[in-house]
Amino acid sequence: MGAITDVVQIGDWRRMRMWLLAIAVAIAGANALEAAGLIDLSKTIYTSASVPWMSTLVGGFIFGFGMTLASGCGSKTLIRIGGGNLKSLVVLIVLGISAYMTLKGLFAVWRVSALDVFRFDTSTLGARRSDVPTVIAALTGGGAALRVGILAAVALILGAWTLTSADFRASREMIVGGLVVGAVIVGGWFVSGHVGYVSENPRTLEEAFAATNSGRAESFSFVAPVAYLLELLMLWSDQSRIVTFGVAGVLGMMSGSAAMALATRTFRWEGFASVEDLVNHIAGGVLMGFGGVTALGCTIGQGLTGISTLALGSIFAFLAIIAGCAAALKYQYWRVA
Repeated sequence: MGAITDVVQIGDWRRMRMWLLAIAVAIAGANALEAAGLIDLSKTIYTSASVPWMSTLVGGFIFGFGMTLASGCGSKTLIRIGGGNLKSLVVLIVLGISAYMTLKGLFAVWRVSALDVFRFDTSTLGARRSDVPTVIAALTGGGAALRVGILAAVALILGAWTLTSADFRASREMIVGGLVVGAVIVGGWFVSGHVGYVSENPRTLEEAFAATNSGRAESFSFVAPVAYLLELLMLWSDQSRIVTFGVAGVLGMMSGSAAMALATRTFRWEGFASVEDLVNHIAGGVLMGFGGVTALGCTIGQGLTGISTLALGSIFAFLAIIAGCAAALKYQYWRVA
């Protein structure tokens, strides 16, 4: 959210450049892992040939609008909880309930019947998966070489563009931040897609990805895993419930933030300023929970993890999240004026 806010409010692109640098690193790293035969990005929720275009667009817009009302996305909410922000704790609980309702409850019925039915299938174009390089290669007959060339070009152009700004180049923290965040996404793909890969589950005799909620290769995301964390806590005595990769990411984000806040002595309790502030954050949590699940991810889940595959749905969601956040900022300006 901060990157979008800086661009819309003051025309400062530095944090956006950091985000795009992280995307470039994630694209290069994830696809390098696939080229090396260590992971298979076709076995993810993002690159399916059936693209839920309406869900990614509507869900992304709703998520972007909600994160603005809630003063930050899912990952920012977790970071603020670690620093003692009780507003973010309320947002997290509401987000988790809303996300769970969108996965398995009332909101799921609306999502499936009203949004998920709108799809297009890239297999009709000759592409067995929906990432942009594969689709272009299928349309042009360019084959694997063209696909690799497109991936390399996108990563290089994005990375190079971020460094065209003298202000950004002067900020070592932002450059390192972009590189590290991108590398973390790549690490997530490696852990779930390679280390956690089981070629034959002894119970089902089918391939599996250990400790993932989707049953497929994953990297980091911070909406659906919050719902699964709440489910784990509520059904703790059910031995079939485990700490999955996504849940561990949620817990790790909060723990790391708390450790940093305590180490730097910046931990402080913070609450709501007014009833309107409370209402905005609750509404934001509801919208983020619904939108994040519907769009198959958040600013991290689609804006980094998903887009590292260059899947069409992830690009739709990424752009819709930006549009939703910008619209919410305009709405807030209108409210103040």
